[in-house]
Amino acid sequence: MTGGFPVDLILFAMIAAFLVLRLRSVLGKRTGFERPVQPEARAAGYDPRGGTIEGVAEEVPASAAAARSRRVIPDPRTPPGQALARIAELDRGFEPNRFLDGAESAFRMIVAAFAAGDRQTLRSLLSDDTYAGFEQAITARENAGEAQRTELRAVHELGIEAADLRGSVADVTLRFVTDQINLTTGRNGEVVTGSDAVTELTDVWIFQRDLSQADPTWKLVATRSA
Repeated sequence: MTGGFPVDLILFAMIAAFLVLRLRSVLGKRTGFERPVQPEARAAGYDPRGGTIEGVAEEVPASAAAARSRRVIPDPRTPPGQALARIAELDRGFEPNRFLDGAESAFRMIVAAFAAGDRQTLRSLLSDDTYAGFEQAITARENAGEAQRTELRAVHELGIEAADLRGSVADVTLRFVTDQINLTTGRNGEVVTGSDAVTELTDVWIFQRDLSQADPTWKLVATRSA
């Protein structure tokens, strides 16, 4: 029939919207931490995966990986632990373990979206400056005709390294220790970087949210490799 709506595209849009809303309900349901973060400066075209480029991302189910991962929460007597307590006072719905569940979901979504060049998903989860760096890296690899295969095999450790609260702006620094396969291929399928070998990677990401705002989404504002 001519003139009809493309049902398959509508279904894909509904699924994408569901994933974003699901993430917001877990990661950003008024569970705060903070420090008016000062995101690290990144050069134009910064590649958040530290040298890999784009294409297909595969991952094991989040529930299975979460069961194997070690969670690290600061002692309440330490500065990060005290910052988490202040955040909990401002946001009664905040709970560190629940936040880490949402952070792992965000990590998986962002890694997959970057590999696949999914700008729409990245736009909803990154700050403006961070998105600009990711988008430039995606555009560069597209122009080069490169494709990335990323497999997130396991999340071994997820921990809170720092937290702070100034006014209503919260940020949390998280450490992810994961097993991944990252392989970049060129226009003719030749390997540009990476390999099929599983590599243990350590990433430090900072998430931020203004707890006074209605939007519950924690945005990624800085990344680095440790």
